[in-house]
Amino acid sequence: MMTTIAEPHGAGEPDAPPPPDAPTAPEHGHHSDDAVAVASQWQLTWWSFRKHKLAMIGAIVTLGLYLMVIFAGFLAPYAKNFYSPEYTYAPPQQLHVLDDGRFGLYVHPQSAEQDPSTLQLTWTVDESARTDVGLFVKGDEYRMLGFLTLDRHLIGPVDPDGEPVFLLGADKNGHDILSRIIHGSVVSMTIGLVGVAISLVIAIVLGGLSGLLGGLTDTVIQRVIEFLMSLPAIPLWMALAAAVPPTWNPLERYFAIILILSLIGWTGLAREVRGKFMSVREEEYITAATVDGAGRGRLIFRHMLPQFTSHIIAGLSLSIPSMILAETSLSWLGLGLQAPVVSWGVLLQEAQNIRVITTAPWIMIPGLAVVVAVLALNFFGDGLRDAADPYKN
Repeated sequence: MMTTIAEPHGAGEPDAPPPPDAPTAPEHGHHSDDAVAVASQWQLTWWSFRKHKLAMIGAIVTLGLYLMVIFAGFLAPYAKNFYSPEYTYAPPQQLHVLDDGRFGLYVHPQSAEQDPSTLQLTWTVDESARTDVGLFVKGDEYRMLGFLTLDRHLIGPVDPDGEPVFLLGADKNGHDILSRIIHGSVVSMTIGLVGVAISLVIAIVLGGLSGLLGGLTDTVIQRVIEFLMSLPAIPLWMALAAAVPPTWNPLERYFAIILILSLIGWTGLAREVRGKFMSVREEEYITAATVDGAGRGRLIFRHMLPQFTSHIIAGLSLSIPSMILAETSLSWLGLGLQAPVVSWGVLLQEAQNIRVITTAPWIMIPGLAVVVAVLALNFFGDGLRDAADPYKN
């Protein structure tokens, strides 16, 4: 008689599979089908957006840039009008963080000697002396959020009346480039937001009417869009910017440049809005709202726009970099904003001179700020565009 010995658990044949209706634990980084089924559009978009690493990095950098706009006066070592004429084209100073093995910020002072024949400045560093640098130091007064008068700066010289500190060098007038870059972000980053906001209004009104009404209205609006898109953008920007009267004050010129960029930059977004309106105008809830007597304004803003708000936000985030580049280009050419306004494009005007770039290459650093901002916004916008339709991911 043969005796059957029971095999231990886990040996021999595999365990029977669980019944079909048994709950399963979600995989790492994923959500269960039940959670997806009841999730809102914004939750789905957020879950999808988190998968894009570059988009997350772009979002963090973009948030940091706009925080820099809000706290520009605090973050900048000096006020935007600060200058020291004896430090013309002073090179960047190395910031030392250790003093005899202990934490202590300081730089070595520098001085210039001019060649009498070539007039070229030669800068020398006095390593036997030091200029102490501190955190949360007193300095020039500034207004935060438009009404708070403060004088504390994140970093700067401990003695505000002593030797100045130029961590990223100085320009031809002795302005601190680091401070000017931070103050310039206020104009360069907000000009994109304000310009895109104006473009958004135009795009929603015209694109919405085009997609909702169709027929002759759609034909006329689309022909206008095609005409504007067929014009070369840079020459058109230059022509309109050159038409701005030179007697206008900086604020008037600022809004004139925003209006010029907005009147040209709404076409692409209007086409996206039109396409979305055409895709949802035949839905049953739109028909029901129409039969119920809803007007066109209510149809557009109450029933249709909320269905693709995420797509519009994605389109806006991709439009801001083009606005920033347009302002930078116009200001660099001398047709946009002008001094005393401080923007990244205005700061780059000196970079037109090859000789200056050769002797003081640090004046190109504001261009690095433009590159970082545009790349961050593009990564952020690409991630939002992909996440705006989470059902495809």
